[in-house]
Amino acid sequence: MQVEQVTADGLKREYKVTVPSGEIEDRVRTRLERLAKTVRLPGFRPGKAPLPLLKKQYGRAILGEVLEEAVDEGSKRTIGDNQLRPALRPKIEVTSFDEGKDLEFELKLEVLPEVPEVDLGAISLTRLVAETPADKVEEAITNFAKARQKFEAPAEPRPAQDGDQITIDFEGKIDGVAFDGGAGKGVPLRLGSKSFIPGFEEQLEGAMPGETRDVNVTFPADYKADVAGKDAVFTVTVHEIKAPVDFSMDDAWAESLGFENLAEVHETFAKRFADEYKSVSRTRLKRALLDKLAADHVFPVPEGMVDLEFDAIWKQLKDEMERTGEQPEDGKSEDELKAEYRAIAERRVRLGLILSDIGTRNEVAVAGEELQQAVMREAMRFPGQERKVVDFFKSNPAAIEQLRAPIFEDKVCDFIFEKANLTEQPVSVEELLKDPDEEAEAAAPAA
Repeated sequence: MQVEQVTADGLKREYKVTVPSGEIEDRVRTRLERLAKTVRLPGFRPGKAPLPLLKKQYGRAILGEVLEEAVDEGSKRTIGDNQLRPALRPKIEVTSFDEGKDLEFELKLEVLPEVPEVDLGAISLTRLVAETPADKVEEAITNFAKARQKFEAPAEPRPAQDGDQITIDFEGKIDGVAFDGGAGKGVPLRLGSKSFIPGFEEQLEGAMPGETRDVNVTFPADYKADVAGKDAVFTVTVHEIKAPVDFSMDDAWAESLGFENLAEVHETFAKRFADEYKSVSRTRLKRALLDKLAADHVFPVPEGMVDLEFDAIWKQLKDEMERTGEQPEDGKSEDELKAEYRAIAERRVRLGLILSDIGTRNEVAVAGEELQQAVMREAMRFPGQERKVVDFFKSNPAAIEQLRAPIFEDKVCDFIFEKANLTEQPVSVEELLKDPDEEAEAAAPAA
């Protein structure tokens, strides 16, 4: 077998592999001799069938198997002898073969780049820390209580007022035509909750049980695309009016909801806020880390990997635009959008290679029980079909790998956080929850 390197351009490699005809013929003959020991042909005793007859009957099938085997072995030998690390499955094309002649094929691939080693101790990051304001806890508990508040019909019929829970039927029309999702029957609505379109609830205040009203509203501009910004008329019938029952948020109230006392309610809600802020803080810390790694470590990445990542991003974007009816942001052309998202795809691939290299160097691994927990979390998303989901992952290694990747990434990031120089910066809740992209846009003019 002869291997000749044709191209070495950046991360791209191309080889020409030649397997001599004699080697192909020897392999075919060996297969035929092995077959002759077991095959039965009419008129011949077992093991006595002549090779020419066997070749005539089975030669083409055996030749196909031999060629496939030769290409596979030649590819593996080329990759092994040249110490190549393929980024993706190599592309193989047979360029020449006739019976009795040499087999020639091309092997094209991209190799993984040499990833520069990252000095983890030289990384400096700031972790944002926000304390939970007491008023937010109180507000959340109050809203929690209101959501579970009991309602009773007034002793005497009266008009609906702010805070009441009413039961309604409604049908909405735009230009006299009903639209999808614009009707409902027996729907409970608490006036003042702002759970319906702006202006809807206010127009039902003062209605009596059994009364029908026309409610005129304008859908917000950011509503569903088919009704956004349009005027609509809802015909609403009020069937029942219930008034909120007064209550006191005390120990007895807490016990009725399954808590030991009111103090435990406060502790529970405070912990929920603390956990939420901690999660947001970690997300922002991780983003800062990835931004720093991407900015400080620039190297070429395999185009094939970028193509695959871009195709996945672009498909997701197109599917979302089709689902929502939204147009490209800021009126950008498709070519501009593709260039923008291809840059994102390249960044993702580069960061993936960096994190993979750090994880490999430091023996970061995803344990079997961590994968099992991830599978069970996925299964819990489909009540009644848990067994099917578990079986799906058991029989699909690629699906398991999709679960492994984000777990591995998070573990590598946690490892880096342990080695990096972290400083904590107290911030307000508003600052912690602010979109980093908005912050970057606000800082751009000053920069």
